[in-house]
Amino acid sequence: MLTTELRAALTAATGDRIVFDLAGIEERYTTLIHELPGVAVRFALKACPVDEVMALLARCGAGFDAASPGEIVQALAAGAPPGAVHYGNTVKSDRDIAEAHRLGIRDFATDSVEDVTAIAAHAPGARVFCRLTTSGDGALWGLTRKFGCSPEDAVRVLMRARELGLTPSGLSIHVGSQQMTADAWRDSLDTLAEVVADLGRRGIELDHVNLGGGLPALGYLDRRGDRLDPPLDKIFAVIREGMERLRESSRAPLDFLIEPGRHLVADHGAIRAHVARLSSRSRSGGAPEYWLYLSCGKFNGLYEMDALRYRLVFPSHPDAEQVPAMIAGPTCDSDDAYAAEGGFVPVPRGVASGDPVWILSCGAYSTSYTTRGFNGFSPLPHAWAGREPLREGRG
Repeated sequence: MLTTELRAALTAATGDRIVFDLAGIEERYTTLIHELPGVAVRFALKACPVDEVMALLARCGAGFDAASPGEIVQALAAGAPPGAVHYGNTVKSDRDIAEAHRLGIRDFATDSVEDVTAIAAHAPGARVFCRLTTSGDGALWGLTRKFGCSPEDAVRVLMRARELGLTPSGLSIHVGSQQMTADAWRDSLDTLAEVVADLGRRGIELDHVNLGGGLPALGYLDRRGDRLDPPLDKIFAVIREGMERLRESSRAPLDFLIEPGRHLVADHGAIRAHVARLSSRSRSGGAPEYWLYLSCGKFNGLYEMDALRYRLVFPSHPDAEQVPAMIAGPTCDSDDAYAAEGGFVPVPRGVASGDPVWILSCGAYSTSYTTRGFNGFSPLPHAWAGREPLREGRG
């Protein structure tokens, strides 16, 4: 998505950088809380660990889903109170649990008896919410193996938490990153309702359900170059219906959280890169292939190119004749390249080294996945579209 503010900032940029449209992020946040009234937002800060973006969201009222003590420190510095930050990673060392507790965090995700035992030892009296596994069907990244447990295990884990003096406070899910179907939400919400009811029969009354991440961005392309079109209105309707079923399943009032990441920021960030070279070469006497080498690739901003395509804009060649090309980053790694499914990406024939390229919908994970200078190619500095960000780190 190319807003007027993003276009102006990208046009003004004379060097490579990633540009965030803070007004666009705020607008997306406002729309989200309108669609899901009463649901508390805990921004998955791993999607965009940029201080100015986090300060904006904290000022809007969001809390944070943090995955490490380092992220907790960053969330608190952005202006969130400790009560609005939870340790959302089910993979935690004893040392990290203790450090999070020292920092004031009292809400911890879990998915195993072993983890609950460690939380009881190093964060006594804490609140724990158990993550259920999901199928991941319909998502670009399913997230099905490393995290989450079965409904039966969730009951066992939370009962053990109660025995150890912890507060079994909630359940959580994650339907997969960039989830493209409403059915995934419906199925997971049905499972949550069953577990809530089961726990209630065992005397465990939860106070919240965490709906997790997975809300999609809107500006990506599929491998054929067609725009992905997630049924966002239907997804929101299914979530609202599922929340009602959960309330009916619970003996106690339930609060709801949600952990959007890319949904809030992806479409409101864009990379200003440049052309390194457009070249053509043939292999073993075959037809020539065009290759467009960019200054930005998998290791310095476009890590997710394996699963999706970004829309490319060539502002110096708006109506030029196009040729089909492989797109590649600047490094000496053969994985640093992608093409459309069954073919190539159309690019202007006349592009020259140094010409600007705008890569849209890059606001999520471009900064967090960027390596610290792979092959000597530096991470992208930040710039801002439309207005200056808050810099004092207060909500």
